[in-house]
Amino acid sequence: MAKVDYKVLVGLEIHVQLYTRTKMFCGCELAFGAEPNSRVCPVCLGMPGSLPVMNKQAVEFSILAGLALNCQIADFTKWDRKGYYYPDLPKNYQISQYDLPLALNGYIEIPLKDGSFKRIRITRAHLEEDAGKNLHTAGNFSQVDLNRAGTPLLEIVTEPDMNSAAEVRTLAEELQRIVRYLGVSEADMQKGHMRFEPNINLIIEENGKQFRTPIVEVKNLNSFRALENSINYEIVRQSDQFENSRIELEMGNKSTRGWDDAKEVTVLQREKEEAHDYRYFPDPDLVPVRVNEQWLNEIKSRLCELPFSKRIRYTTEYGLSNYDVGVLTAERATANFFEATIAAGGEPKRVCNILTQIGLKLANARGCAITELGPKAADIAQLAQMAQTSEISATAANTILEEMVNTGKGPRELAEQLNLIQKSDAGELEAIVDEVLKNNSQAVADFKEGGKKSGKARGFLLGQVMQKTKGTANPKIAGEILDKKLA
Repeated sequence: MAKVDYKVLVGLEIHVQLYTRTKMFCGCELAFGAEPNSRVCPVCLGMPGSLPVMNKQAVEFSILAGLALNCQIADFTKWDRKGYYYPDLPKNYQISQYDLPLALNGYIEIPLKDGSFKRIRITRAHLEEDAGKNLHTAGNFSQVDLNRAGTPLLEIVTEPDMNSAAEVRTLAEELQRIVRYLGVSEADMQKGHMRFEPNINLIIEENGKQFRTPIVEVKNLNSFRALENSINYEIVRQSDQFENSRIELEMGNKSTRGWDDAKEVTVLQREKEEAHDYRYFPDPDLVPVRVNEQWLNEIKSRLCELPFSKRIRYTTEYGLSNYDVGVLTAERATANFFEATIAAGGEPKRVCNILTQIGLKLANARGCAITELGPKAADIAQLAQMAQTSEISATAANTILEEMVNTGKGPRELAEQLNLIQKSDAGELEAIVDEVLKNNSQAVADFKEGGKKSGKARGFLLGQVMQKTKGTANPKIAGEILDKKLA
């Protein structure tokens, strides 16, 4: 049998819950974990005679996200009713945008393992309302919580430009960072603020012929792990299915599948409806949205430097590693804090080491962000300066930072209090070196013998100097004096 080659194609639909105070078309407050059905009103319950009113902030947040995704912002868009029946959709239709989305034709760039970047095209980003939530844990019946019904959702749709589960995960993580940087969403997946629906199929080459497996959409994934694992599973499942049935391009309809996280398999739900099945038509109760130049420019002024740009700048400007850059730019507050320490006089690499090593460890232990540990940017900058000038050792800097977090005291005060200031007085250190050489004649002899013994002997003697000074000797100066004496 000839070798079968295939190419993976994945497009992604991302639903982002916007960080507004109230719902999309009514004044009900958004509150995660509230008593079921306590955040509802006639509008989001679909009561006869109730009329929706558009949430302006949700529209502005969507435009801001569209700009960050390099999209064209429509100067005219409208609202459409997407009709379908489901228990958590009390109106029997969802207010969405069909043929005139708010943003379209954009792109997002993601880093690849080889250090290059890949551009993923954004087809569209449109605004809609969320449905409620069905619960199936109470017994042999289901319950419906409509607190979420009417929540503003930004749906972002990509082209099928990704060719592996790893690329899809990278894009999803990048998008989470972007919406958090902009402040348009908390993007907490445990609270359902971000949900993913990958569309996966394979292009298969066999004996000079090309086949395509039918597209499978995996619904409502709420973790990066589930997103990556479900795609990897589908790749294997579709290739195996092709081997068994030779699915051709014209055969098979698009289908939707769910993800069983316990069994780590996808499960068939239904064949996918086409657009005409939803009976889209313009919503008669809502006026179209017209975005003029003045309004668009005002929203543009709220854009910040995005994580992708920051990572490139930190790498080129400060010479930081990809890992360190990833940690520093993961959250906007962390990046801002890092830059504030640089502005206060901290050396970038030294500050980075302090924050990403001991700072991150302390933050994880306390279950908080680095910026919430307590020390101010100026204090971190001073600590970095003390380490950079060898006033304290790198190890001492870590100890001092931990005490800064515990006590709220400044770095210099703690360095003196803990006797961590390094001795750099040449005269004082010379006397200590002389004493060490006098008391360790065998080590001196080993050094003068040369060979492997020489390096070990020097290390031993320098260790004795550090021990005599209880670790407070500046190792560089002490080493220079020791080398001079041995010579």
